[in-house]
Amino acid sequence: MTKNSKVLLGIIAGTIVAFLLIFGAITMINNIGKSEAEITVEDAAESLNRYVDRKVNYKTKDNPIKGTVDLETATLQDELPSIDIYPYKVKGTGEIDIEIFSSPEKAGAENSIGSDEKANTWLIEVVKDFNKAGYTIDGKSVSFSLRSVSSGVMVDYISSGVYIPDGISPSNEDWISMLEAKGIELKQEAKSLVQNTAGLVLKKDVYDRIMKEYGSVNIDTVVEATVDGNLAMGYTNPYASSTGLNFLMTSLYCFDSANPLSDEAIAGFQSFQANVPVVSYNTVQMQGAINSGVLEAMILEYQVYVNSPELRNYEFVPFGIRHDNPLYSVGTMPSEKQEAFKMFAEFAKKEEYQKSAKDYGFGGNPEYVSEVPQTSGNVLLDAQQIWKDEKDGDQEIVAVFIVDRSGSVDGAPLDEMKASLINAGQYIKSDAYVGLVSYSSSVMVNLPIGQFDLNQRAYFNGEVSNFTAGGGTETFDAIAVGLQMLEEARVDHPDAKFMLFVLSDGKSDGSLKSVRGFIEKLNVPVYTIGYNANIEALKEISSVNEAASINADTEDIIYKLKSLFNAQM
Repeated sequence: MTKNSKVLLGIIAGTIVAFLLIFGAITMINNIGKSEAEITVEDAAESLNRYVDRKVNYKTKDNPIKGTVDLETATLQDELPSIDIYPYKVKGTGEIDIEIFSSPEKAGAENSIGSDEKANTWLIEVVKDFNKAGYTIDGKSVSFSLRSVSSGVMVDYISSGVYIPDGISPSNEDWISMLEAKGIELKQEAKSLVQNTAGLVLKKDVYDRIMKEYGSVNIDTVVEATVDGNLAMGYTNPYASSTGLNFLMTSLYCFDSANPLSDEAIAGFQSFQANVPVVSYNTVQMQGAINSGVLEAMILEYQVYVNSPELRNYEFVPFGIRHDNPLYSVGTMPSEKQEAFKMFAEFAKKEEYQKSAKDYGFGGNPEYVSEVPQTSGNVLLDAQQIWKDEKDGDQEIVAVFIVDRSGSVDGAPLDEMKASLINAGQYIKSDAYVGLVSYSSSVMVNLPIGQFDLNQRAYFNGEVSNFTAGGGTETFDAIAVGLQMLEEARVDHPDAKFMLFVLSDGKSDGSLKSVRGFIEKLNVPVYTIGYNANIEALKEISSVNEAASINADTEDIIYKLKSLFNAQM
């Protein structure tokens, strides 16, 4: 090698070293003050942009179609499906037959997190045995019929007049108070069919930490720890869940024991809610969040807790009013039905059935007495509205809806997607920011993210109304585009709550593996709604960040979406 060549190589090597030093210094300066998580998110966003630019066939529609917006608020009569969606768990055949609605934990819940479904059938057993016992009134045979209907749903059916049973047994007295506030006549037939309590469920190490730092573990210290940012707490939608409504009221009373609707109570709730990572659509979603470590504490009924082997390493702490499953008749009952109710209440309280109730997980914490009062129905209704208005505080909501319009959804599935999305859109708050993406063999950004005012909603409805089906199914490319839209929106809405909603039949030409890392690192929940769908495939997508997956192949899809949007938007 010549002397000149050596000099030239030395200059090149020195230049490379200098470049690397300068690049490293710039990178170090850029990352000063940033956590490892923040750097990871930035890297994920950059990787996502490269993935979309290089691998995804997509474009943005130039001239979105504007549709009509129905300004009339839908009523419960419009949302609620035929009661047949809740089939009889027991159908009586007596000449005098009384139909009752029961909360699911004692009448055959099919989505309990408990591994033993039989644990939820106590009241089914009691009703069947009563019907076999041969009771008569004035020579007429007496029987009871039973439907399993969640407490919030039974209130909606009765208050709307869509369907009114002879009697109800909700989980607790809150729903009775709300019905009475709505002008429904009710009569207590049994103060308690079976005992139960709502409670906080905490991992044992978390329980010990709260005990050490706050001196005790109860609703007050759990709420305080959440406000302090020392606990990741989750709960269920108080419009639908007995335990969720109980928790909402109890937490409001923590901030003002005299008036849960006061400015002080609302301000306290806002500070609490600001540190709650998950308000779950249902208990199953909440259980997934605690299993993954997103949550350190959640709420459950005691009966579910003791029937869930996976919760053996958790502590249960009762809170709020008791869940003692009262029995009420609805409206004015003829004398023979009044007598039948009395017979049944006495039958259910027999020692053998109260003993079997314990085998089903009921009857725990008999000594527990609530520190909060039973609240009036009007206050409960106001509290629900406060929750709806304040649950996100000043945090903005940014969401992208992704709609499958591939050939596999042609016909009824696409028609149902379009109808349910437009009808449920009224439950999206006008100050939320919403975008719309659709896909088949390629991806179309039908509507960039914008505030969901009347104008944006008109474009949203117009685009959805005009979807037609055909072509392949690039679900994961569409998710990648939706994620990219959210990341671009993060510039103007850095502290917003971001989410995706995917409406699909679950079929796909690609693999979740291609976008799973982006979903995880960017921490975006993906809610899936399945139409004539491979539900397990959609559940897998939603499970990445513990979002809910909904089967839309039921008459109550609008009602389900309303509940989902109430919880998340």
